[in-house]
Amino acid sequence: MGTAFSTALSALNADSTAIDVVGNNLANLNTTGFKASTVEFSDLMAEQLGTASGESQVGLGVGQVAAVQNFSQGSITNTGAALDAAIQGNGFFVVTDSNNNQLYTRDGSFQLNSDGVLQTVTGQDVQGWMATNGVVNANGPTTNISVPVGSSIQPQATANMSMGINLNSATAVNGTFSAPIQVYDSLGQAHTLTVTFTETAPENWNYAITIPSTDLAAGANNQVANGTLTFGSNGQLTNPAAVAPPGPQVPINFAVPGLADGADDLNINWNVFDSNGNSLITQYAQASAESNPTQDGFAAGQISQVSIQNGGLVVASYTNGQQVTVGQLAVASIANPTSLADVGDNNLQATAATAQAAIGASGAGGNGTIQGESLEASTTDMAAEFTNLLSYERSYQAASRVITTADTLAQETVNLIH
Repeated sequence: MGTAFSTALSALNADSTAIDVVGNNLANLNTTGFKASTVEFSDLMAEQLGTASGESQVGLGVGQVAAVQNFSQGSITNTGAALDAAIQGNGFFVVTDSNNNQLYTRDGSFQLNSDGVLQTVTGQDVQGWMATNGVVNANGPTTNISVPVGSSIQPQATANMSMGINLNSATAVNGTFSAPIQVYDSLGQAHTLTVTFTETAPENWNYAITIPSTDLAAGANNQVANGTLTFGSNGQLTNPAAVAPPGPQVPINFAVPGLADGADDLNINWNVFDSNGNSLITQYAQASAESNPTQDGFAAGQISQVSIQNGGLVVASYTNGQQVTVGQLAVASIANPTSLADVGDNNLQATAATAQAAIGASGAGGNGTIQGESLEASTTDMAAEFTNLLSYERSYQAASRVITTADTLAQETVNLIH
């Protein structure tokens, strides 16, 4: 009976701590990326009574409980927010605080500060790799990801164009078909070129490329190119002829001189074959039509949105429709994540027991994959936590009853003396 008080008191302490853990789990039911903790109990050494037999041992209660975070996968929900990100699988986002301490988090609720630096909602800088000319090297050291907010992208003059064209083989001689395509000059001004095809004989067509006269300086010729196309019995171009792969295909080159806005003369390659030598211009017995006109020029533009894409790429979208990769988020893999210490703000920090973090790109070296426009939910299971809460409450009540009983017996013993 002498140890009953201390044994029961150890149970009260353990159950109190366990209830605190449950309370914390339930409090973070809606915390993004939160990992719920489980409580682990362990008994204290036993007291030996009289003999060396294990049958005569009496336990001394329960030891200090351990709260161990369970790093299981939380459910991932698509939020539609451009700067949200979640990790599916193993790993953590890498962030640094104001003291340049490296921290880890599963909370991918990110934002840009006034300087364009990608941060967590609590102000830690997100780490990754900056892109050079749109290409990311994920083998170097990590750094802050900074987006050039308010910057613009210079215009690019069209250098290549292509279009899918079918010319109806049933077209009468001198029948025509016109196909427009929009191109850009060195100042970013758009111009509409029109390619007009005229059948001169079965399987033979002339083409002429024109530009509106208003786009040209006074006296300039608005017809900028012309030529002849010849088709074989299979409806494919024979003149010009395709080059057998893997040799590069020869485009039709033409220039557009004397632009009225003072831009440089356009020099454009019109690609009439794909890389495999298939004709992009055909002559079949179906209506003449144009499809998929493409060109590589664009106007000047400003950043309209920054988003995190699948794989962790940070991409800037511009008002001219262009997208440029700015950087990529890093993912840290840690062999024993339960050794990490919680430092608040949804962040964890390495301790002396933590294994070296392996930092790499999404999906590399066993890292989980980053999903853009998504967030990971808390792993708190409300039903399980309420079940635990009831269990710890009953255990606390039982230990309290042990203390009450031991106290009653002690008083009875004292009364025997009197």
